[in-house]
Amino acid sequence: MILVLDIGTTGLRAALVADDGSIRSMEYRACPPSTPAPGLVELDAAHLGHVLLEAASAVIGSTTEPITAVGVSSQRATTIVWDRATGEPIGPGLGWQDLRTVGECIVARATHGIAVAPNQTVTKAQWLLTNTPGAADRDLCIGTVDSWAAWVLSGGQLHVTDHTNAGVTGLYDLASGTWSARIAELFGVPLGALPTIVDSCGVLGEATALPGAPPIAALVGDQQASLVGQACVRPGDAKITFGTGGMLDVCSGTAVPAAADRTAHGTFPIVAWSLDGVRTFGSEGIMLSAGTNVEWLRDDLGLIESSAQSHDVAARCDTSDGVVYVPALLGLGTPHWDYGARGSLFGVTRGTERRHVVRAVLEGVAHRGVDLVDAAEADVDVEITALRIDGGMSENPTFVQALADLSGRPVEVSPVADATTVGAGYLAGIATGTWSGVDDIAGSWRPSHVVEPTPGFDRPAARAVWHRASERARAWIPELSALDF
Repeated sequence: MILVLDIGTTGLRAALVADDGSIRSMEYRACPPSTPAPGLVELDAAHLGHVLLEAASAVIGSTTEPITAVGVSSQRATTIVWDRATGEPIGPGLGWQDLRTVGECIVARATHGIAVAPNQTVTKAQWLLTNTPGAADRDLCIGTVDSWAAWVLSGGQLHVTDHTNAGVTGLYDLASGTWSARIAELFGVPLGALPTIVDSCGVLGEATALPGAPPIAALVGDQQASLVGQACVRPGDAKITFGTGGMLDVCSGTAVPAAADRTAHGTFPIVAWSLDGVRTFGSEGIMLSAGTNVEWLRDDLGLIESSAQSHDVAARCDTSDGVVYVPALLGLGTPHWDYGARGSLFGVTRGTERRHVVRAVLEGVAHRGVDLVDAAEADVDVEITALRIDGGMSENPTFVQALADLSGRPVEVSPVADATTVGAGYLAGIATGTWSGVDDIAGSWRPSHVVEPTPGFDRPAARAVWHRASERARAWIPELSALDF
């Protein structure tokens, strides 16, 4: 059995992954961030460490079989700073959604020509160091959630991060695979406080804080874990996770990307995983709101009583009767990166009914998924022949069919809604011999089902209408649209 600790934005799972890739036991602990003011997102790192050990110990206690390895999948870029001697955090952890450093990002671009975003680590670390009294006089550790988890599990013996997490901090040199001394100096982040960068897959040390002290054998960012968990380990393999937001990740191979910056069509190069000193790269496209739109239908408009009911209501009509929804509640990410775009409904008439609006919302999220596919193919120069999907919306039949129709590709639905857990389990299992390598993983993919595009569906016409609606939803708030990170 492999113990996987999957640390998300609002809670964490501890699970046992068996040698067939199935999940045998699971414990969940809520650990939501707090929002003390608009735009601020904070977490209690000490509490996170406590519930991490609690959930892990509970899962270990549920089996009589030995735990052969521990894998950690985590939210990325959330930043924690702690005292190296005491292990105590010096302030709140700053969540990846925290926007308090928008000004610092704007200044960095204007004065140094450095493009960093507020959802990256570098300005969060800068803020904590600057705004914590006495920070300059203490021996500190700066890390992301994976670093904190490794520290807690090892009883303070490990201060490490892997390339998938380091790569989205804003402090990482993509060409060399090391920390950028120049960027660290410009932002006042001491290199000695940063964790050692290690492979995503490999034994790092013992989890001495857990019963039996099993080896810690994998650290990986959540989206990369989902990529591996859906066996997207060969160039051109792609997955989209449709959760609160949406993330497309496509494997591109071992060639180092030409630049670390956002590319022409709005995707970002990422490290997909690293093994035996070799990094495999990919590209990532981001949808700022996916399941959030269904929550809006449920919680704010009251058009549905549950998220699952969106399928039942939408299935009452074959089309949205000309209604088009642009899911830009938080702006538009890839390919436009327009923070001033806003959610919009077009084509509404006196005959528009609830079912048409609900269907239009599901189709709008599917259109955004296709936007990500088109952008990734253009930026990475790979052909994505099929889509693998996970996340809560992957369980909605109407949505999945719309995604297949609008993309013109078969959609392979993950057998588990959260493939991150399986991906971290695979990487830890490779490190300890359960699987021989990523080729072994490639052959393990067994989708729960495959949805084919509807024969005769007029994809070009549907996409043309979508592009017209998407264009009209953009730059609704010009001041926000002018922001560029």
